[in-house]
Amino acid sequence: MAKKEALRELQSRLAERLKNARSQADSASWLAVECAGQGVLLPLAQAGEIFSLSPLVPVPHTQPWFVGVANLRGRLHGVVDLASFLGLAAAGAAPEAGREQSRLIAFNPALDINCALLVDRLAGLRSAEQLQGDDDGQPRPAFAGPRYIDAAGRRWQALQLATLAADETFLKVTR
Repeated sequence: MAKKEALRELQSRLAERLKNARSQADSASWLAVECAGQGVLLPLAQAGEIFSLSPLVPVPHTQPWFVGVANLRGRLHGVVDLASFLGLAAAGAAPEAGREQSRLIAFNPALDINCALLVDRLAGLRSAEQLQGDDDGQPRPAFAGPRYIDAAGRRWQALQLATLAADETFLKVTR
């Protein structure tokens, strides 16, 4: 029971920090998440609400990374396993029982796509002041933003959710 209360408190603090960070438009800020052990940065302005993992209804004849649909606050959202989509992990690599820290990150409603990204865990917020550019010169898809490194030496890949929401591969969920 104490773990659930601590998790609720963490989520409340994170929600408050998200709200405050969104109101500060003068510097870049991201929601940091982990996918298959890799650090990923989602722009706060493009990310929507964060949800605990809710029951997913599988959809037949879809890509392996499209894990189904979920009812999030009364609206159906397609759910994409971000690690699988990015090729960081095999589809369905983690069993449902092993996803206590997994979260669904909805896209900002302004992007006009009922979709949520399944991530392994939240890693807090990051600002431009906490990160340094880390360009390795490798080609990346259009939705992949810059790479960064933090003070602890951890690498982070920024994703542009607005570009991802328009990506042809991302939108083609059927096989």
